[in-house]
Amino acid sequence: MTSTAPTPRFDTFYRYAALTQLLTGYAAAYPGLVSVVSIGKSHEGRDIWVVAVTQSATGIDTDKPAFWADGNIHAAELCASTACLYYLHQLVTGYGTLTDDGRKITRLLDTRVVYLCPRLNPDGAELALADRPRHIRSSTRRYPYEEQAVDGLTVEDIDGDGRVLMMRIPDPHGGYKCCELDPRMMVAREPGEFGGEYYRVIPEGTLQQYDGLTVRVNRDPEGLDLNRNFPSQWRQEHEQKGAGPYPTSEPEVRAMVDFITSHPNIGVVISFHTHSGVILRPMGTHSDDGMIPEDLWSFKRFSALGAKLTGYPAVSAWHEFKYHPKEIITGTQDWAYEHLGMLFWTVEIWSPNAEAGITGYPWIDWYREHPVADDLKLLKWSDEQCGGQAYAPWRPFQHPQLGAVEIGGWDHQNYWRNPPPHLREREAARFPAWMTQLALSLPKLELLRTEVRALGPDTWRVRLAVANSGWLPCYISKRALERKVVRGVMFELHLPQINGSPDPAVSLVSGKLRHEGPQLEGHAPEESLLNLAGEHNATPDRAVGEWVVRAPQGTRLVLTARADRAGIVRAEVSLD
Repeated sequence: MTSTAPTPRFDTFYRYAALTQLLTGYAAAYPGLVSVVSIGKSHEGRDIWVVAVTQSATGIDTDKPAFWADGNIHAAELCASTACLYYLHQLVTGYGTLTDDGRKITRLLDTRVVYLCPRLNPDGAELALADRPRHIRSSTRRYPYEEQAVDGLTVEDIDGDGRVLMMRIPDPHGGYKCCELDPRMMVAREPGEFGGEYYRVIPEGTLQQYDGLTVRVNRDPEGLDLNRNFPSQWRQEHEQKGAGPYPTSEPEVRAMVDFITSHPNIGVVISFHTHSGVILRPMGTHSDDGMIPEDLWSFKRFSALGAKLTGYPAVSAWHEFKYHPKEIITGTQDWAYEHLGMLFWTVEIWSPNAEAGITGYPWIDWYREHPVADDLKLLKWSDEQCGGQAYAPWRPFQHPQLGAVEIGGWDHQNYWRNPPPHLREREAARFPAWMTQLALSLPKLELLRTEVRALGPDTWRVRLAVANSGWLPCYISKRALERKVVRGVMFELHLPQINGSPDPAVSLVSGKLRHEGPQLEGHAPEESLLNLAGEHNATPDRAVGEWVVRAPQGTRLVLTARADRAGIVRAEVSLD
């Protein structure tokens, strides 16, 4: 008897205890589909949960090709967790239904497995969700130094309203002024401008050792960025901030790396982040010209599919999403594709700009400079769609060190970095169709047939024929072949035993008990029908294992074929 199915809310962000209860509730309600495991402990000792979703009656998860999605590696990017939870709910409630989506989900979970890690960074998320929140980048471990700051401004909620906003202070040398069209909005002072009323705008927070003149905003003492701690192209702090003392030094990253490397069945990965409303594809370290062409074609095809199904544009991280034109950043995507040859995408959920009707803006450069008209569109969106809460009105506050200030401005946590509550489910609902189609495109090893032929009174030729029924090749990418992280189909003959020892009446005449076969292509066409006249292999998706054995008639043999990223096939034959 199953437990009552969970009824999750997608307009709220779950704290750790509630998230744990929700996940275990799914496992209890759907025991044949869902299992929950801890893949490790966070810095503060919280379990990092991974949910495996598959139909257990059709085989264990590790025998099936796998799709992985994770979220919330960055502390305050909480809607990334919502996206994973939403997909989990769609999978378990859609399985076995007769809708078009239901049939796809049923096929997916009968033949493949979905691994979901809704919150890779539970410590940071818990801090972001605290009653008095702090919005750090990633882990709560102090880095690169243990000491607490003894001076400067520490960014935090100082008025107890549960938000971290901005403070404005009248200052003739300030770089901001009130917008003439709407004085609530602070806009940049023009070059050479003078004679007006200007403000200095700084983050909300408390000051130590204030000298009455200078304010230095401290870096968070928790200076790690877990997305910079992955092995591929790892660089020290002077080149990449927050990267940690060495690759996978942080338990959260090490847990993910250990799990994925110990599950070679994983072929496609998506990491959810916020925000920008964009799908990012590799590479992050060099241009498309430096990529393996066949892999680039695959990325572009699936990226275009993602853009069509989600409504988010899909772009190159290198060409269109650099934080600085002279710098590169590395993270999960470089490790998953560069090291392991998996197909990988970063999804940056939610774009307040797009919501406000701002179009055609450059992703990163917009934050450096944009027209005042964009600010006014965003303010209008806050007023009309968010009850005026996205941009908090400026209100007087007596600061303990600065004296009279005003606190207000954008609520980054709840309306900018994440969608407002009434739009969270809508954003999460963009992705299941794309993720399901990606997962259904994974390679899948299937049995074609077995053959037994008598070569003499006690000598037999045995054959096992298999095929890849998936769209993608068994190796997933040319990068995986280049990095030598995937083998061809591994055929194995299992000879019978008696009381744990080999049956002396059965022996192998020719062939190997275990041998490597070819790499199998998928059913993705290599060429157009207009260009198939040349020489080519018409069945690159098929392979045959063959053995000659000596055994009495009626002996039963077990045969297996395994492709790490395409699953396993088992067959039993009788020598008749």
